[in-house]
Amino acid sequence: MGHGSSKPDCLDSADATNGSKPSRTSRLRQRFRRLRRRCSGSGGGSGSHSELKLITSQDFAGIALIELIGAEMGFKDKWLACLSLGEQTFRTTISDHTDKPVWKSEKKVLLETNGPHIARISVFETNRLSKNNLIGYCEIDLFEVLTQDSDSDIEVLSLLDPSSSNTIVGKISISCSVEDPIETEKGFARRILSIVDYNEDGQLSFSEFSDLINAFGNQVAATKKEDLFREADKNGDGVVSMDELATLLAIQQEKESIISSCPVCGEILDNSDMLNNMIHLTLCFDEGTGNQVMTGGFLTDKQASYGWMFKLSEWVHFSSYDVGLNSGSSASHILVFDRRTKRLVEELIDGKIVLSMRAIYQSKVGLGLIDKGAKELLQSISEKQGKRMSSVESSKDIPKFIEFFKDQIKIDEMKHPIEHFKTFNEFFIRELKPGARPIANKESDNVAICAADSRLMAFKSVEDSLRLWIKGRKFSIQGLLGKDVSSSAFIHGTLVIFRLAPQDYHRFHLPVSGTIEQFVNIPGCLYTVNPIAVNSKYCNVFTENKRVVSIISTADFGKVAFIAIGATMVGSITFTKREGDFVKKGDEFGYFSFGGSTVICIFEKDAIEIDEDLLANSERSLETLVSVGMKLGVSRKEQAETDLPCFENCVLRD
Repeated sequence: MGHGSSKPDCLDSADATNGSKPSRTSRLRQRFRRLRRRCSGSGGGSGSHSELKLITSQDFAGIALIELIGAEMGFKDKWLACLSLGEQTFRTTISDHTDKPVWKSEKKVLLETNGPHIARISVFETNRLSKNNLIGYCEIDLFEVLTQDSDSDIEVLSLLDPSSSNTIVGKISISCSVEDPIETEKGFARRILSIVDYNEDGQLSFSEFSDLINAFGNQVAATKKEDLFREADKNGDGVVSMDELATLLAIQQEKESIISSCPVCGEILDNSDMLNNMIHLTLCFDEGTGNQVMTGGFLTDKQASYGWMFKLSEWVHFSSYDVGLNSGSSASHILVFDRRTKRLVEELIDGKIVLSMRAIYQSKVGLGLIDKGAKELLQSISEKQGKRMSSVESSKDIPKFIEFFKDQIKIDEMKHPIEHFKTFNEFFIRELKPGARPIANKESDNVAICAADSRLMAFKSVEDSLRLWIKGRKFSIQGLLGKDVSSSAFIHGTLVIFRLAPQDYHRFHLPVSGTIEQFVNIPGCLYTVNPIAVNSKYCNVFTENKRVVSIISTADFGKVAFIAIGATMVGSITFTKREGDFVKKGDEFGYFSFGGSTVICIFEKDAIEIDEDLLANSERSLETLVSVGMKLGVSRKEQAETDLPCFENCVLRD
């Protein structure tokens, strides 16, 4: 019944073994070992498929195969490319060519219905030893690929200048296809069949089928191989085709799965969860088109571009990457979650500044310096730097600043060209073109929006913020608002922190519509608002820094406290509205002069329902990169009124 090779005139390799040829079993093991090496090399570390959360059939959108074929560049250096999706990043090898780099690298990624779907491809030149330069990028909406009707999967995309989406620096050729769930099931059967189909005729003999069942690690199934083979061989021709194998796997799943462990990585599988087993095995068994599989295990494209220098520094524990609080308080790199693309990005900070901040804010020695005059020193430095940034000579710093932050400052969004700015501070408080920041639900005052281009942390209560983010010794709402503002309405309220980095657009906007009741200036220090300081237990950044508190009275959210906080190098906080003004959400409210800074909004208890994704990231101590106008949350007032019991037409009875 089909014993031996699936080709009638071929010898069984096990029978042909004579000491010089490997047995069928050893060849099977070799194939799995090769796959295991590919699996660990391309998907290991953070973001590997073995670490993916379990998903439901409603969440499963497909598996995308993305192949980077090559590019055309206007430069003569070698290149590498990185592919980022969500919290996973993969990289190619360095190209063999210069002006026309060739990679022929690919990667399969899981797509979820509500998960990340905008893949970013970043191209780096590699003419430096330890730091590669980002030259261009493009983005692909994989959901659009899933739905488009095209005769060819190959596309040629423009590579955009990181500083301006209007400037094209090259072209990249990619192939992108997405399997739907049905095709994934068929593809899975095709891939596992190919592992034990030794003579590559697309069918399994009984001996090949037996090896496959043994590899699945199910002892019960191993005792019923002949019965399973007969059940699979529907047409009785003595071999099992790909379609017959797929049918058998589907039927067995309804009864009892015959796959107990992954033959590639050895992970024990849940026999009751065919979908996640199929996803796991599909990614593990993925041999793709025979192209090189991109290397994985990276969180960001910047991290992936570091190459061997990054690996060396990790090996000697010189620096560390992590998601969450540690990446802000003790590591060398700050990672934030880009809300628009749903991927991790790295915040650029000069290494010397990071070391200085850690020395000051994360040690008792630093605390001693703060207590012995560092506050006055920071004040003096900030004042001098503020004056310098308002001088005509400072304008020469603008091009260097843009170059350093070229992937995070979009010059095509600015209202005026670079030549318009006569000082650095004029550039720093730059305006944007009308419409550059769309306002979510603009006509609905019961929807609050993000107040600044910033890294956001949101907490249902002040207690949550103290548990997850703010580690100062004496932080309190009363201390934050000061003695001249009534804090009773905000004690157990919802806290939202908008942290602006130097590269951000530094005008802040109103998150809600209402009337400005009060402005209160509170003098103070000028500590940095970087997470290294905020997460320090040695100082109280928010309650000790210079700040301006404003109270906005609204119809939908009650009273909202809006606190603009100064920081190191911030010479001034300027408001463009006055007490008594009625304002609309999205209106400009003011701006910070040179330096990074922070806005904190406090809502009364149960006044707002913050968007779930913002809360979920904050629970991980992970900042979310947001833009002015993005949705923040909705008023709970209407919901509360709807939930109230109705007493109309009720008759009281004894």
